[in-house]
Amino acid sequence: MNGVSPTSTSPFSVRAVLIMVVFGAAVFVALLFMIGSGMTGADTNNGGDHVGGKGLNGYAALALLLEKQGYDVSRAQTLSGLNKPGLLILTPPANTDGKEIAKIVDARRNIGPTLIVTPKWQAMPAKLLNKSAKRGWVGLAGTNTPNWPGFLDDVGVGIVKDSTGKWTAPGLSGALPDKNQIEAGKGKSLVPLVMTRGGHLLAAYVADHGYYPTLDARSLDNYDSSGGDDDKIYPLVVVFEPDLLDNFGMADRNNAIGALALVRAAAGDSGKAVTFDLTLPGFKRNANLLTLAFKPPFLAATLCLLLAALAVGWRAFQRFGPPTVPVRAIAFGKTALVANAAGLIRRSGRLHLLGAPYAALVRERLAHELGLPRHADANATEAAIDRALAARSPESPPFSTTAAHLRSARRPAELLRAGQALHALERMLTR
Repeated sequence: MNGVSPTSTSPFSVRAVLIMVVFGAAVFVALLFMIGSGMTGADTNNGGDHVGGKGLNGYAALALLLEKQGYDVSRAQTLSGLNKPGLLILTPPANTDGKEIAKIVDARRNIGPTLIVTPKWQAMPAKLLNKSAKRGWVGLAGTNTPNWPGFLDDVGVGIVKDSTGKWTAPGLSGALPDKNQIEAGKGKSLVPLVMTRGGHLLAAYVADHGYYPTLDARSLDNYDSSGGDDDKIYPLVVVFEPDLLDNFGMADRNNAIGALALVRAAAGDSGKAVTFDLTLPGFKRNANLLTLAFKPPFLAATLCLLLAALAVGWRAFQRFGPPTVPVRAIAFGKTALVANAAGLIRRSGRLHLLGAPYAALVRERLAHELGLPRHADANATEAAIDRALAARSPESPPFSTTAAHLRSARRPAELLRAGQALHALERMLTR
């Protein structure tokens, strides 16, 4: 059984090993980051009426337009993501719990403005009608107005017809894609921002005790909110007609210009950060330890752990001395062979059986050295050795007595002492 040769070398250089380790660590950290940031989540392009939808009822075009205009657009899939400064755009489904919407809106009154788009269209996958349709495309199969008890209960929403299908806002106008199915709202607390030529309310903001000069400047009835004395809270804007903002309406240039103006008015002086909500449409992700690891204040601890791992990896490539040469499992030479045999006997627990064979071996060697008969009786041979020893060293113990002690020994210490004594007598007789 051969061991490793002292001249053997690794098939990989230090540089190759370092590259593999660094690459593997980088990929592992990237995987953790992707999992923590939700990049491995479900595809949001599912035909829904939200920012991830690329069908007629989605708002992907609006998000892209805002990004092209220099807005910092984000898509929130956690509740904490809804508390960012700037404009929050909510696109709740028709069956959403109104109290849940109210909770989100109330929490943002001192953070930033909120724009809510009410749903209208019932959609079905376009592949059911056309096999060549792309993923996320939809066919419109009727309307479904929202039912949100617990949120703006004094506001009504319904489907109306308008003979012109035109919308108007201060300095802007355009045409809706479907004049026979227009969603409009009504309520005493609503200040109109966009209306049809026939007087139906398409977009408005809620008049409360807040002061909103930017929205006042774009109101259609020259509403003055100076009666509101709270300039610390932010407004709530409601868009009743989703075709003003969705992909269906954004196919028209005038509608795209009107959508951009509406977003600017809603954002006011809150900056150019816009967050689209994906929690209410069903893409909510709960925070976990992995997600928190890449967010403040836990991000600092994560960076410290990564630096510590980097230091450990660096030290792993630094030797503290010359490399240890591996030894053979069974070394060359008689000494190693004896050592291996002794180790085997010691591990087997049969040391007490060595006394008699060793005594016989010494007796045979002395008989040969003293010229005694080879096949004589053992007792006679030992008696002859005793006489030779008494003649040379009268004070020494007889050979037969020492050999008897060795044969009767059982413990390792006794065996060692008796064996050494017998070896000393042998050397005395043979030198």
